[in-house]
Amino acid sequence: MSTEVIVYVLTALAAVVIVLTRLRLGRRGGGAGRLQMGQALVHVHTIAGALALVLWVAFLVSGNDGIGIAALGLWWVVVVAGLLILVRWLPSRGKHASEGKEDSWSEGPGLSVLAHVGMLVGVLVFSWAYLTAAV
Repeated sequence: MSTEVIVYVLTALAAVVIVLTRLRLGRRGGGAGRLQMGQALVHVHTIAGALALVLWVAFLVSGNDGIGIAALGLWWVVVVAGLLILVRWLPSRGKHASEGKEDSWSEGPGLSVLAHVGMLVGVLVFSWAYLTAAV
């Protein structure tokens, strides 16, 4: 499989992660997890993700290096926000700690870990492909 095909497939998967994170955490309850999180982080993840996706596709079509660099910068913002979103699964300790909240999407952090670690790997591949001029 060529590097270009891998990049295109990972681009589509990144779009799915951005949309599903928004759907899962964009409601008032804040989604599943052990810790409550503010909506600002979800908004950063969604907005940076949407912009990164649009710019990345524009880069793939045009080959403009400036667009590619901007897209990669935004992809890294998405990765950092996504990994911070995973913090909600850390175990809480103490007298007032509450049990984790589940939702209908999955039991436990498996889906979130898969999505956000997968996003990290995808952005590493995007960065490698850009730096080696494979795309």
